[in-house]
Amino acid sequence: MQADLKGENLGRMHYTPFKTRIYAFLLDYLVIAIYCIFVAGTISFVFKSFLTPLFSGSPVIAELTGFLLLTLPVSLYFILFESSKWQGTWGKKKMSIRVLDRASKRIGLGRSTVQTAIKFLPWEVAHFGMWRLIHPTVFSEITIMVILYVAMFTVLIYLLSPLSNKKRRTIYDWIAGTKVVS
Repeated sequence: MQADLKGENLGRMHYTPFKTRIYAFLLDYLVIAIYCIFVAGTISFVFKSFLTPLFSGSPVIAELTGFLLLTLPVSLYFILFESSKWQGTWGKKKMSIRVLDRASKRIGLGRSTVQTAIKFLPWEVAHFGMWRLIHPTVFSEITIMVILYVAMFTVLIYLLSPLSNKKRRTIYDWIAGTKVVS
């Protein structure tokens, strides 16, 4: 009976429309924003004397601190939920979509990590550029602007890529071997 239901559900799956994926990400962004407010408000207030030097010194230390406080927890949110039995984040769950591998099975932790790392790479590249603008280093301002434009262009490609194929897969879906289905 269980196998029949799984087979029956596989027959009804279809690739998620772009608009639905955007709505799911916006819902997830709400979770991210709440977390960021928590970090900025609570943790920064409580640990201000400890954190301020970390963000005002070296751009490498500032970026690493930002990565540990923001990027890593947000990435873990995506990695752990998308590889879990729920097969998606809270936003995906609310939009009734899930992440699967090419064989329509739940993705593992490794595949989820690859997908998330590629998905958030432009975000981290933008952080790299912003910290170098705030704390000038050996990079020229033109170089930093090129880095930031490359990050923005990559995000644009990520956004447009699902519109270019029937399966509505993004660049990071292709690379990680994942698909998002309803």
